[in-house]
Amino acid sequence: MPNQLPLVYSTLGCPDWSLERMIEQAVADGYAGLEIRVLDGQIIPADMPAQRRKEIRDLIRQNGLVIAGLGASTRFSSPDPAERRKNQEELRRYLELANDLESPMVRTFGGGVAEGHTIEQTIDWLAEGLAGVMETAVAQGVTVLLETHDAFCRGQEVAATLAKVEHPNLKAVWDTHHPYRMGESVADTWKYLGHRLAHVHIKDARRRPDGEWDLVLLGEGEVPNREVVELLLAKGYSGYLSAEWEKKWHPSIEEPEIALPQHARVLREWMEGKK
Repeated sequence: MPNQLPLVYSTLGCPDWSLERMIEQAVADGYAGLEIRVLDGQIIPADMPAQRRKEIRDLIRQNGLVIAGLGASTRFSSPDPAERRKNQEELRRYLELANDLESPMVRTFGGGVAEGHTIEQTIDWLAEGLAGVMETAVAQGVTVLLETHDAFCRGQEVAATLAKVEHPNLKAVWDTHHPYRMGESVADTWKYLGHRLAHVHIKDARRRPDGEWDLVLLGEGEVPNREVVELLLAKGYSGYLSAEWEKKWHPSIEEPEIALPQHARVLREWMEGKK
């Protein structure tokens, strides 16, 4: 099985590193680039100064890498229209930032279901919010990605939202952990999202007796990531695989010097059909 999918890693995995150190690791491990969620010790800000944008562009170019995407925290599930408009404005700023950083994608969340409301209402609000930023997405040449996360952990709910906004600049990102922990099979997630899938977050985890999850190195948990990778290759997916090691949120997990090379190695072994 040929190694045909480009690998990147999320900067969630190394929250204390400088951009220079992130680039050094990417080059050493053969990653094609970075997915930027954390930078300079914080969640990447939409209002980043122009000089810093130029520095980032120059460093990435000089090292032959790409910025595969940016991770925004925007959500559109609030019953308050003003709050949803505020998130639209923030997402528009991230789209402009992505254009400046030569990144093709910005990830957004959908959000949770507010008390007293339904998933159907939430899907409508989310679809409305996303539709409202498509003009900016087109103008900036950037795609918005809705992630399997929050109330939208399954591909089924993401697909229901995307079906209401048939636009080429709106696609899905499949976080492999969340649909699995919600009981959706790999085949079903692909059935729902395959035709609009633009990005994949790879992470592994093991369920504890109390029902919570421990993040673990790739292949050491129960998330069917190898099945996902093999399916993606079989179906002709050609986007990025992004190693999402959530060190920012879980400081006790393995250090990035261990986890990032391990993810790259295991993913290549799977793509090459090795054990």
